[in-house]
Amino acid sequence: MPFTLATWNINSVRLREDLVARFLREEGPDVLCLQECKSPVDKIPRDQFADLGYPHMVARGQKGYNGVAILSKLPLEEAGAEDHADLGHARHIAARLENGVVVHNFYVPAGGDIPDREANVKFGQKLDYLTAMRDAFHADRPARSILVGDLNIAPREDDVWDHRKLLKIVSHTPVEVEHLAQMQDAGAWVDITRQDIPKGNLYSWWSYRSPDWDAADKGRRLDHVWATGDIAGAAHSSRVLRHVRGWEKPSDHAPVLATFDL
Repeated sequence: MPFTLATWNINSVRLREDLVARFLREEGPDVLCLQECKSPVDKIPRDQFADLGYPHMVARGQKGYNGVAILSKLPLEEAGAEDHADLGHARHIAARLENGVVVHNFYVPAGGDIPDREANVKFGQKLDYLTAMRDAFHADRPARSILVGDLNIAPREDDVWDHRKLLKIVSHTPVEVEHLAQMQDAGAWVDITRQDIPKGNLYSWWSYRSPDWDAADKGRRLDHVWATGDIAGAAHSSRVLRHVRGWEKPSDHAPVLATFDL
């Protein structure tokens, strides 16, 4: 049975509860993975989401920052929550669908503003988190799995508005891209978005600092949908809902979707 999955860094699920509800009404994905929920689990407004046909939820939360949640029309069960690099952050939740597919929802640390672990603790934490993810996938090779989330790295030259200008900007530095590639290789993950949309500039994030984000279009593709090779061929219809970034009081991220015939 086909199902559509969406990933979206919502930048506060309570502040943007109505935007989530609007998205669920208008797009109706079967599974929605949210990052940066900035809420304890018991404060997530799940009643409204359940009323819209999403009665199932697994989540990890913190007051004011981080936090990940998976909302679903389809029955699911929690399949783990890792604290990679022992940061004490709510950055991962996994759920198993009835068809056996495991969905991993990640919020990788942003890494601060200085791409130097000696000068910037947050950058070191980001690299350590990716290394821990790599080691986990080496130790337990995933199968029939989907990995989504705000990975806070735009790996390809056409995933950013200007490759050369961003080489020293956190999210596109060579060391981050290499760490991401090693983690991806460890799990033999296939980038589903780029499998479906192999060429051309593609972004999912535009800074709040840009007074006219749409016209300037200085974006980055920080949000990803990956799958293990055994199910990657079942994926199709990938898209980034750029227009959602233009909703009133939006997140700075746009939702990314893909459909799987499984």
